[in-house]
Amino acid sequence: MVQKVAVFRKEHFNAAHRLHNPEWSEKKNGEVFGKCNNPNFHGHNYELIVQVTGPVDPETGYVMDMKVLSAILKESVIDRFDHRNLNLDVDEFKTLNPTAENIAIVIYSIIRPQIEAGLDLKIRLYETERNFVEYPVQ
Repeated sequence: MVQKVAVFRKEHFNAAHRLHNPEWSEKKNGEVFGKCNNPNFHGHNYELIVQVTGPVDPETGYVMDMKVLSAILKESVIDRFDHRNLNLDVDEFKTLNPTAENIAIVIYSIIRPQIEAGLDLKIRLYETERNFVEYPVQ
């Protein structure tokens, strides 16, 4: 049996967004999204935890080199999302509502191709200290 180990990298980014469905009336958007529908946007201090799971390489002793994972996250996520307005500045959210759920899915889709195929990847994104999402769920 192959023993697997999970390694984790934590990052932070600050970003603004507005939750809004253009198919709905302003009234319905306000009812569903409340303060998060503010037309002038609002911000969060997001905490991102990336989990990579797999066997330990017998030559390096690593599941994944954490310096490599750190560089992937900096270039692909932090530099792209930090101090940005997700609705206006990030292409993926021009037509996709930037909920925590959708942000986690987008982050996963951005970094999955850069992680060795034999390793499992999970994204945990905290929007607040009490509200967070995970993707994928197995």
